[in-house]
Amino acid sequence: MTVAAPSLTDQADISRNRLILVVYTLAIFVSALLLFSVQPLFTKMVLPRLGGSPAVWSVAMVFFQSLLLAGYAYAHYLTKASNRVVPVVVHLLLLVAAMLTLPLSIRAGWGEPPTSGYAFWLLGLFAVSIGLPFFALAANNPLLQAWFVRTGHPNGPDPYFLYASSNIGSFLALLSYPVLLEPVFTLQTQNWIWTGCYALLILLIAGCGALLLKSPANAAALNMGEDDTTVPAPSWLLRARWIFLAAVPSGLLIAVTAHISTDVAAAPLLWVLPLSLYLLTWVLVFQSRPLLPHWLMLWLQPVAVAGVVILLAVGGEQNLLLTLGGHQLCFFVIAMACHGELARTRPAAKYLTGFYVALSFGGMVGGLFAGLVAPFVFSWIAEYPILLALVTLCRPSVPERLPRFTQWYWPLLAAIAVGLILPAYYAGHLFDQLEDWRVWMIGGVGVLAMAITLGLNANRWKVFATVAVALVLLRAYPTDAGRVETVRSFFGVHKIVVTPHGQYHVLMHGTTIHGAEKFKNDDGTPVTGRPEPITYYHKDGGIGQAIAAMRERKGAPLKVAVIGLGSGSLACASAPGEDWKFFEIDQTMVDSARDPKYFTYIQKCEPNLKPVIGDARLTFAKEPDGTYDVIIVDAYSSDAIPIHLATEEAMAIYKAKLAPHGAVVMHVSNRHLELESVVVGIADANDLKSWVYSEDTGRDAEYIFSTTVVISAREEADVGKLASSDKWTLTEAEDHQRVWTDNYSNIIGAVWRRLRDGEQ
Repeated sequence: MTVAAPSLTDQADISRNRLILVVYTLAIFVSALLLFSVQPLFTKMVLPRLGGSPAVWSVAMVFFQSLLLAGYAYAHYLTKASNRVVPVVVHLLLLVAAMLTLPLSIRAGWGEPPTSGYAFWLLGLFAVSIGLPFFALAANNPLLQAWFVRTGHPNGPDPYFLYASSNIGSFLALLSYPVLLEPVFTLQTQNWIWTGCYALLILLIAGCGALLLKSPANAAALNMGEDDTTVPAPSWLLRARWIFLAAVPSGLLIAVTAHISTDVAAAPLLWVLPLSLYLLTWVLVFQSRPLLPHWLMLWLQPVAVAGVVILLAVGGEQNLLLTLGGHQLCFFVIAMACHGELARTRPAAKYLTGFYVALSFGGMVGGLFAGLVAPFVFSWIAEYPILLALVTLCRPSVPERLPRFTQWYWPLLAAIAVGLILPAYYAGHLFDQLEDWRVWMIGGVGVLAMAITLGLNANRWKVFATVAVALVLLRAYPTDAGRVETVRSFFGVHKIVVTPHGQYHVLMHGTTIHGAEKFKNDDGTPVTGRPEPITYYHKDGGIGQAIAAMRERKGAPLKVAVIGLGSGSLACASAPGEDWKFFEIDQTMVDSARDPKYFTYIQKCEPNLKPVIGDARLTFAKEPDGTYDVIIVDAYSSDAIPIHLATEEAMAIYKAKLAPHGAVVMHVSNRHLELESVVVGIADANDLKSWVYSEDTGRDAEYIFSTTVVISAREEADVGKLASSDKWTLTEAEDHQRVWTDNYSNIIGAVWRRLRDGEQ
């Protein structure tokens, strides 16, 4: 039997279809690559304006999600034009206009933030600086998919595989940023690379437009089956369901990111990890044959929800892998289940752009709740558990799988689960000597019990009730920490913990103690007189020794600048006749430190203290040169670091403000990042010598902690007796380690060095 060779017409159609697929896939891929690489790139430019706060990323995400909705709506209405030439010409003109605003930069007049309303100021800054190019990019995905359908390509009836291609580009962009772009290229170089790729994208989209206009006017209709052309429009109830399914994981993305970045660093590395996983879920669920089947994700979702509950209960702040990996793994499973429901209920291709508008609207709603509303409404990170409970309502509605007479078992199973998880929480906090495996064994059984409970209760409202009860009880469950009050601002949540019997008041940000004051002696009698600085500021610690040595060297009262107020501990490190000036970005921190019901350092030692409010890179730079004998940099929130205070340019500012024989003291204690070499490097780049102090006090029970401190000065004589102390080590800069600048930092390197040092 002889098979006829394809005709010339058939061969031409095959070649044309292949060309259409390649050009459209490449254009969507490059567009997504640019869309999601600009987010960490530009946010890193903005970060120094607001103290390196993780909230900058949360607000940035709200902006990006809002503009994504605007771009999708623009694409939706542009595709309704009857003349195919109009959308092509209009969109190309928009792209060219956006190109004229490049390279990316912070627009004039937006260099210094106001004293309040940071979130809305940030939104304005993003809008005027990158609004137009981001809007043009945001429209590409749905618009090009709609054009692809109208080219008459055989895959046109189900073009959602292109959405997966888009998200592959987004995923690779985000993953490559902290691994490839940030450690290798400066911000300026990254900016020019991005601009060049934007020009390439315009050419690719022009090619897509040309292929569309060369296609027959009725190509899409000829390629559609009868079912595709007659399918009714999605109901408003289904559209609302799409919005909800998109909103919950979008809000959860911001909550998870804030949770993990609070304790490590406000840096693209930790922003892009959850966002990369978020985008990866879109890639996986819109595959024609999903690698991870939807039924499996629905089955694992209760396990993931229960896993987050125990992670919130037991913690894991001492374990970077657990903090990063545990929360993100659970988030990935949860997002897969939610987005899988969206993929399962997606409409026919003719309603494609409306579907994407619903998705982007839901994403914006979730982002607004977690990024803007929650910080103003709640005094703690309540959005994380709230969204976790709402996740359970994203499950599909299916019949009950339990016999009717056994339905009352589910509250009992829930009680058993909660009853096992909470003791693990209590034991983990109360008994430090309890071995980790026992805590995790108890909690693990609780997770298993809760997962079984959630899995058996197919009714989503019962699952929601189970999780909500667990989270409420978890919040209310007593611990050894005593009374806790929370204060929330744009810069994070501060907890003031009163230990049992009121012996200590402890200031915490995230899981890190940032100051404490002893109010009662061991025998229960009140502490009287001038408070003694403790935690990292004890007289025998690194900071205390540095102050004493500089005071002895000068032989006269010091003039000191302190960047970071905390609980006000260092106010009581001053001596009579000395001039101490504090610089603090967060007014709520100042209010807490001044309130004698929390701390009395300021009241008893510096009652007339008037801190300078604002980001220290901006406010401290205004100080007169050659002024200070000692500059103490202690501005880190939780274990997160404002990178712009640890760069070569920042150290140049500190050096300029030093008196002729002054010194810069930087507190760099950190569980996850090795920063000593970073500070030594930026000091060396400014021709300063550095000595490193790192010692374990063994007095944690007294709230006197081990510290790592670097003191940098022009000459050895400037640091007095520290230069000959066996506790302080003169340290040279590492030749192979690149110096951090405003254009370059390497968080991965700092994490790796800390992990490496921990293994030695």
